[in-house]
Amino acid sequence: MTLVSEVRVGVADPGKLIDAICEHFVEHDAKITRTAKGGEAKFSIGRTVMKIDGRELVFRVEAEDMGYIDLMRAGVAYHLEEFVGPGTVPNLVWVGDGCETRTPAYFRELKVVGARTITPHMRRVTLSGERLDRFNLGGLHIRLLIPPVGRAPVWPGFGVNGILIWPPGEDALTLRTYTIRGIDVAAGTMDFDVVLHGDDTAGSRWASHCQPGDIVGILGPGGGEVPDADWVLLAGDETALPAIARILEDMPASTKGRAFIEVADAAEEQTLVNNTGIEVTWLHRDGAEPGTTHLLEAAVRTVEWPTEGRNFAWTASEFSAFKSLRRYFRNELELDKTQHYCVAYWRRGTTEDDFAGKPTE
Repeated sequence: MTLVSEVRVGVADPGKLIDAICEHFVEHDAKITRTAKGGEAKFSIGRTVMKIDGRELVFRVEAEDMGYIDLMRAGVAYHLEEFVGPGTVPNLVWVGDGCETRTPAYFRELKVVGARTITPHMRRVTLSGERLDRFNLGGLHIRLLIPPVGRAPVWPGFGVNGILIWPPGEDALTLRTYTIRGIDVAAGTMDFDVVLHGDDTAGSRWASHCQPGDIVGILGPGGGEVPDADWVLLAGDETALPAIARILEDMPASTKGRAFIEVADAAEEQTLVNNTGIEVTWLHRDGAEPGTTHLLEAAVRTVEWPTEGRNFAWTASEFSAFKSLRRYFRNELELDKTQHYCVAYWRRGTTEDDFAGKPTE
């Protein structure tokens, strides 16, 4: 069943606004169709239809999932705020499916039921909750919402304009992005791994000290889907290790390729489930600080890229390594966007709060 939601906004030049929004949607891999009286943007999760009606611009979002409708409403509202101005967005009122609900369909409140250290610098946290099926349908990442210590959690909710309102002040949440390492929908449990840095970062501090019964929220899933290819190159540091492990588990047995995983030393290696033809190589920093080596790029450059079949490169790393790998894929190998997914999971010298809280492509 297709879910539909709609909003109207009065603007001085509707056609010019459609052009600006369509141009921006292209950057989000939308397929654009432009007409004299409107336009359409098709995404992997649904579509946005724009229509000029006199001095108003009508936005109609359609999707098969309530969570996707929530995301598409928010996307339209954010873009209107960017191109029209903040004064317009608070006056938007959406109508249609899901507009009466303020809690995002892609939000869940969960509780900690266990945590264990699996290598000296990696800790696995297990959460428990209801209705986890949507987190097992694609997308590797979740946003973890950590409430302030000693306060009852206040979760984000939608305003009538479709934009998520976050709790301020003493109720402000700490957000971190993690990969779903494993999920058991029937049991209602989810695992994710956290790289430990002592108490220097909020995520590491929380993972080190969380206790059974602690309450958290999650948003998702999203990003980093398993590549659809015959031959795959995987490369990343320990922050990407959970995602690489998931990809190896989910890829068909017929898949071939190479995987390079950079970690501190041999003690940080994990036993991975790998029934594919992808050869895994561990790279050790051996005392060098994370984000200071060129191990990933050097290893990737040794690989002979196949000339036949469907090939794909998936990498996630520190920002400097990300830039080098992306430049190599695009400028030297001349791979197009359908052949590689290259992201930065972190940036040396910054926290996730400074780094916008999400991977950067």
